[in-house]
Amino acid sequence: MVMKLYAVSDGPPSLSVRQALAKLKLPFELVNVDFGKGEHMTTEYALLNPQKEIPVLDDDGFHLSESNAILQYICDKYTPGNELYPQEAKTRAIVNHRLCFNLSTYYANISAYTMAPIFFDYQRTELGLKKVHMALDVFETYLQRLGTKYAAADHLTIADFQLINSTMTLEAIDFDFSKYTKIYKWYNDFKTQYPELWKISEDAMKEIQYFAANPPDLSHLNHPIHPIRKINK
Repeated sequence: MVMKLYAVSDGPPSLSVRQALAKLKLPFELVNVDFGKGEHMTTEYALLNPQKEIPVLDDDGFHLSESNAILQYICDKYTPGNELYPQEAKTRAIVNHRLCFNLSTYYANISAYTMAPIFFDYQRTELGLKKVHMALDVFETYLQRLGTKYAAADHLTIADFQLINSTMTLEAIDFDFSKYTKIYKWYNDFKTQYPELWKISEDAMKEIQYFAANPPDLSHLNHPIHPIRKINK
């Protein structure tokens, strides 16, 4: 049975898994989860993922959430030894570190500034901006110290997908990060060297730009965590 990926079209974690599946040439069925309609908050979706987060992989009845875990799983199960997720201990540790860094700090700080104010009742603040620059500064330092072409090695790994898509949200809101020269080069090199993979990110970026210019009405969601923006009708 072909794998199913329950994903959103503009969410960085979903994009990263799609890119890995594409790079590994693994067949899968893409199941669009309509965030605006709250399809991720239904009791049916909770059977796939009690966290009600996106994406979720369904591999013949094996349901796995958390995009980092999905990336690691598909590499280990279907292409063990592939350089996207190297088996050599130190290199794999760096890949794992970059995945954790993205989840805990890079995407966490950036998305709070880029994505959250587009969809929910959050404001872009000086503190939020400071956290973005802190995340960028740390990633710049990692790239400088490691001295490799990509985020964790001299070749593309699954860590690059997550970090690329976090960075993409900065471009989506016209945030200038060019002073972080290592990040800027790494990001733009990915675009030119992997245009078919970048296309996945680029299409999502256009959606984010549209929503930034036309904030969606999510007042019907009654979201349990995020404050809903009040819409004047």
